[in-house]
Amino acid sequence: MEIAAVSLGSNIGDKRGHIAAAIDLLARTPGLRVVARSGDYRTAPWGFAEQDWFVNACVLLETALAPRALLDRCLEIEHALGRRRDVRWGPRIIDLDLLSYGGLTIDEPGLSVPHPHMLERAFVLVPLAEIAPDLTIGGDTVAAALERVEADTITRL
Repeated sequence: MEIAAVSLGSNIGDKRGHIAAAIDLLARTPGLRVVARSGDYRTAPWGFAEQDWFVNACVLLETALAPRALLDRCLEIEHALGRRRDVRWGPRIIDLDLLSYGGLTIDEPGLSVPHPHMLERAFVLVPLAEIAPDLTIGGDTVAAALERVEADTITRL
């Protein structure tokens, strides 16, 4: 079993409900167990700014699934909840990103672990620091990375 971190975000409709539904689907997946869940955080849009605010959260999973299988499950959950990929970084019902998987570094088509931009994104680091401040990514802890980003606009719901 490995520990994996996944971030979740939503900015369409019942944002908190979509995140809760995605976490429930993760928890009901054979070979996965949710071992920690952050609170929900209100965050500003990133990338494409002309959209509604987001709710973001993170979970830690104990998993027997291989990294690619875990990513595939995340994509299945997005699809099941109605995710469409029309605009890059645009509005979304639900978004699940595989942030880390054990201590592995993976760079394959469609799968990069740790997530390549996670240490630059407060909307990932704030909820992840709540549940895994000592998680090490690229020689840096989540807590240390959080100290270097602007997080003043992020509020816990």
